[in-house]
Amino acid sequence: MKFGAFEIEEPIPELRSPHAFATLRPWVDVGSVGRLTFRSLERHFQAQDLAKLTRPGTFFDFTRYRPTIYTVEGQRQVTVPTVHVRFAHGPGENDFIFLHLLEPHLNGEGYVHSIVRLLEKFDVRRYCLIGAMYDLVPHTRPILVTGAATGQDTLMNQVRSLGVHSSSYEGPTSIASLISQEATKLGIETMGLIAHLPQYAQMDVDHAGRLRLLELLCKLYDFDMDLERVQMRAGQQNEEISYAMNRSPEIRSLVEQLERQYEDRVRRLEEGRDEEDPELSPEVQDFLNQLGDQFSQN
Repeated sequence: MKFGAFEIEEPIPELRSPHAFATLRPWVDVGSVGRLTFRSLERHFQAQDLAKLTRPGTFFDFTRYRPTIYTVEGQRQVTVPTVHVRFAHGPGENDFIFLHLLEPHLNGEGYVHSIVRLLEKFDVRRYCLIGAMYDLVPHTRPILVTGAATGQDTLMNQVRSLGVHSSSYEGPTSIASLISQEATKLGIETMGLIAHLPQYAQMDVDHAGRLRLLELLCKLYDFDMDLERVQMRAGQQNEEISYAMNRSPEIRSLVEQLERQYEDRVRRLEEGRDEEDPELSPEVQDFLNQLGDQFSQN
């Protein structure tokens, strides 16, 4: 069934007060944390296809998001990058919708409008963006998660009780950020869960970030998942970073400085003080950038 810019799978499922989760690549999905988190959730809840864009070229430049060619049973097939939407029945009073969003290159306002219309059609009660960004944080401390929440005070208090701090970011953003703003106008609760990952340890797949978000979502929605494999991979990841750190006095000194800054930052966030972190010296900043290049090449 065609609905706006989307083709909805039939038969259309009946969803119970659904909550929608969104990832946005590549804007806030460093380390593929959002994609990996979705993979775990969709596997756990046995998600099914719900909708996809009818004509993704309306919004995407295919010289930047490349189509993929592959062979199936001797036949050459081409897949075109698009927005995939899936659904799953939740364990409590709310079912789940998973929005695999891509940053639009064209017709951004129409893109936002189409997604908000889809949320409205399925009577979505909450919209939550999950993902990750790089930050000046150490890998030796719990992963910092920030986000905003609108709606009932109970939601905001619940999010804060889980250790999620308010975001003070101001600056360039994605046009898709308008989805939260427009959803709020329709009375839909909105929130965000953005993990802050070490800038000096950039990697294509960050299991520690995925683990942190999955643990938060399990607590927020009161369900259990087998996270043993993710915990093992996250532990191995941190061991590899620590091994590299222990071989270099420079890296150890850097991490110690970031640890002190982290403790001060968390203290200020808990006290509600919205102050900027002290700037690192140019030498330390250059060193961070060089480390990020080294890790991204490995």
